[in-house]
Amino acid sequence: MPALVNYRGDHDFYSGDSLPSGDSGLVFSIGSHVEIYCPPRKRSRIVGPCIVGGNFFEDKRPSIDILPDECLFEIFKRLPSGQERSASACVSKRWLTVLSGARNSEFMNTDKASNNTNEDVEMECDGYLTRCVEGKKATDVRLAAIAVGTSSRGGLGKLSIRGSNSARGVSNHGLSAIARGCPSLRVLSLWNVPSIGDEGLIEIARECHSLEKLDLCQCPSITNTGLAAIAEKCPNLTALTIESCPQIGNKSLQAIAKYCPKLQSITIKDCAFIGDQGIASLMSSASTVLNKVKLQALNVTDYSIAVIGHYGKAITSLVLSGLQNVSQKGFWVMGNAQGLRMLSSLIITSCGGMTDLSLEALAKGCPSLKQMCLKKCCFVSDNGLVAFAKAAKSLESLQLEECNRITQIGILNAISSSSSKLKSVSLVKCMGIKDLSTEFPILSPCESLRCLSIRSCPGFGSTSLAMVGKLCPNLHHLDLSGLCGITDNGLLPLLECCEAGLAKVHLSDCLNLTDEVILALARLHGETLELLNVDGCKNISDASLVALAHSCPLLNDLDVSKCSITDSGVAALSCGVQHNLQILSLSGCSMISNKSMNALEKLGRTLVGLNLQHCYSISCSTIEVLTENLWRCDILS
Repeated sequence: MPALVNYRGDHDFYSGDSLPSGDSGLVFSIGSHVEIYCPPRKRSRIVGPCIVGGNFFEDKRPSIDILPDECLFEIFKRLPSGQERSASACVSKRWLTVLSGARNSEFMNTDKASNNTNEDVEMECDGYLTRCVEGKKATDVRLAAIAVGTSSRGGLGKLSIRGSNSARGVSNHGLSAIARGCPSLRVLSLWNVPSIGDEGLIEIARECHSLEKLDLCQCPSITNTGLAAIAEKCPNLTALTIESCPQIGNKSLQAIAKYCPKLQSITIKDCAFIGDQGIASLMSSASTVLNKVKLQALNVTDYSIAVIGHYGKAITSLVLSGLQNVSQKGFWVMGNAQGLRMLSSLIITSCGGMTDLSLEALAKGCPSLKQMCLKKCCFVSDNGLVAFAKAAKSLESLQLEECNRITQIGILNAISSSSSKLKSVSLVKCMGIKDLSTEFPILSPCESLRCLSIRSCPGFGSTSLAMVGKLCPNLHHLDLSGLCGITDNGLLPLLECCEAGLAKVHLSDCLNLTDEVILALARLHGETLELLNVDGCKNISDASLVALAHSCPLLNDLDVSKCSITDSGVAALSCGVQHNLQILSLSGCSMISNKSMNALEKLGRTLVGLNLQHCYSISCSTIEVLTENLWRCDILS
C-alpha cells in the first residue's frame, strides 16, 4: 500500500486508501499509484507550484491582464473619475498605454453618465496646469503619464519639451498621447526634439483646438504639412515662433495667413526655406492683426521689408536682425511707405542696409516710435543719428550698441536736439567714442533725460563726462560701468549738475575712482540714493561705507565687491541709518573676517540677499551660524 505523504506535518496530503470518511476535500489523481487529497481550508498554504513525482502544478488564478486592450479600455472608461484612472495608470506600462491611447472626451462622456455635474466636467478641461520636461526626463512614457494624470486636476494648459532622452526620447507617440488626453492645451513649446514630426503635430491640431501659442525650435522633422494642419485646425492661434526648423517654408506662412485671423505675434529665425513669398503673404493678409514681428537670419530682400512698411498698420514692435540681403533702399522704402504709424518699438541688429539715409526715413515714417535700438549697424554715423533724433518726435529711449561710427559729437548733439520726451540713452561698446581734447560749443540741455548708461566704451573719458553732466541736469539713473578712463575730476562735475537727485548709480569696474566720489555722492544725493554698485573699484575703502551709513537712509542695494573694505567698514554700515537695506554684496573682500559676524547679523534683520563669496577670511563655521540665524536671507558663500 502506498506510503503516507506528509508535507509540513499538517497531513495536507494522504494516500488514496487513507482518506478520512465524510470529508469534503478534493482528490486529484497524478498517476496509477498515487492520489493527492486536499482538505478544505480558508486559504491555501501552498503559494507556489507543487512538485510531486516530477510533475509541476501552477496556481492559475484569473487575471485582468489576460484581457485584450479593448476590454481593458471598456473597464477603465467606466471608472467614476479621473483620479481612479490616474491610479490605474500607475499599475503597469500596459495600463498606462491603454489609458493614454484614448481621447479625454471618451472618459468625460462616462463621467456625465455617472451623475457628475457639468461644472466637474468643465473643470477637467480648463487647462490650469503647466508641465515642463527636459533632457533625460523627456520620454514618451512621461508624456503619457502627464496626459492621464492632469485631466482630473484642472487639465493641462501649457507644455514645454526641451531636449530629449538620447536612448528613448520623445516621439510622435508621446505627443499624440498629449493631444488625446489634453484637449485644453493652449501653449506648446518644442525645443530640440528631432524625433517629433508632422504626425505628432497633426494629432495636436486634430484634438487641441484651443491652442493659442506654438513655439518650435530645432525641430528638423516638422515640415509645412504639420504646421499647415495647426493653422487650419487651431483658429485661436495668437503667437507663433519658428526657429531653426529647416523643413518649414513659405507654404506654412501662407496657411497661417489664411486660417489664423487672431495671430498677433510671430518670430521667425534661421529658416532657410522662408523667404519673400511667405513674409509677403503673411503681412498682406486682409485678416492679419499682427502687432509683434521678429525676423532674424532669413533670406529675405528689400521686397519683404517694403511690404512690412506698407501693410504693417497694426505693428507696435518690430525686430529685424541679420538680414544681409536687405539694402538701404529696402529700409528707406519701409520708412517712406507710411504704414508703420503705430510702431512704438524698433530693434535693428547687424543689418548692412541700415544707413544714415534709411535711419532718417524711419524716423519720419514712424511718428509713434518711442524706443529705438541699433546694434552692430556699422554704417550709421553722427549725421544719421542727429537727423534721427530731430525727426523722431515721440522718442523716449535710444540704445546704441557697437555702432562704431558714432562719436562724442554725434551723441552730445543728438541728446541736445532730441525731443522733450527723451528719457533714456544707452551706449554700449561704441569704439568710435574718444575723449574730446578741444572745447565743445554750448548745447541746449535735455531736461527730460532721466537715465544715462554709458558702458564699456573705453574712449569715453572725464572731459566728455563733464559735458554730459551739463546736458542732463535731471538724471535719476546713472550707469558708467566699465569706463576705465574716468576719474574723480571727471565724475564730480556730473554729480554736482544732477539737480533732481540720483537714485541708482552703477560704477562697477571704474578702476580710477576713489572714496572722494562716494563721499560727494553721499553728500549731494544721499537723501535719494537707493542703489550703488562699485564692484571692482579697488580704491573704494571703509571711508565710503562710513559716508553711506550716515547719509543714505533709502539705500536698499549695495555692491562693494572686490573693494578695500574691512571689518570696520561693515561695522560702520551696521550702525548707519539704513533701515531698508535688502541686498548687500561683499564678494571678494578678502579683508573681512569673522569679526564682522555680529555686524552682519545686525544688518541681516532687513537683508534678503547677502553675497560673501571669495571672502576667504570668513570661516565656514561663521557662515553656518549666519545661515542659521539669518533664515530669511539668501546667503552666497
